[in-house]
Amino acid sequence: MQDYTLKKGLGQHFLKDERILEQITQALGKTAFSRLLEVGPGGGALTRHLLQLPAVEFKAVELDEEKVVYLHKTYPELAGKIIHKSILDLEPPFEGDFTVIGNFPYNISSQILFKVLDWRDQVPSVFGMFQKEVAQRIASKEGSKDYGILSVLIQAYYDVTYLFDVPPSCFNPPPKVMSGVIELTRRETPEKMASEKKFKLLVKTAFNQRRKMLRNAVKGLFDPEFLKDDIFNKRAEQLSVADFAQLSFKMQ
Repeated sequence: MQDYTLKKGLGQHFLKDERILEQITQALGKTAFSRLLEVGPGGGALTRHLLQLPAVEFKAVELDEEKVVYLHKTYPELAGKIIHKSILDLEPPFEGDFTVIGNFPYNISSQILFKVLDWRDQVPSVFGMFQKEVAQRIASKEGSKDYGILSVLIQAYYDVTYLFDVPPSCFNPPPKVMSGVIELTRRETPEKMASEKKFKLLVKTAFNQRRKMLRNAVKGLFDPEFLKDDIFNKRAEQLSVADFAQLSFKMQ
């Protein structure tokens, strides 16, 4: 009998399948880290496994007060390790590097990734559960219909591996969609770009009109003469992350 309620408004779907929990823990165990942040521990299904990891400094960030009370009561060893706020309002919770893991609330999963990008100097790896179509979008390569703003902005700094699917029946309550677990590993050499600001502007402008030829979608960002270059005959989804990064140097 659980001592908490599930809140739809917070996008709460709690993992209950032990096999999946073990798969996530095993994937995590293949990387070396000494500090770990769990995002949205909820009822603690994954937390229980993470607390057993040897020699790891652990913290969890949870917005829902009812879950914070439940976790403290159920896992006394979490005393002093739960940060009661939204991850979107959080400063880096550790000095030095830390790994991020979580069954991310689906309604803010993209925002969580942008938060990780802000912290990228301290976050060498991320293990996240997402709605499957979001997970595929993050992992997809140029030429795919799933490839878009999220794919390019994340892959400029991280290599993405799609690990496995998680069916709705593994959750309480079951979501209406499939889920997927992905791993992000920080790139040793991120793409060189004119500036992060220019790169983001270019990627967002290009994909906001993804059906248009690039020349028409981004014409306000480049010198008219340079727009004659062959690369502008393509559509946004045909350009690699490296293509976007290189083009940022040519922007006005």
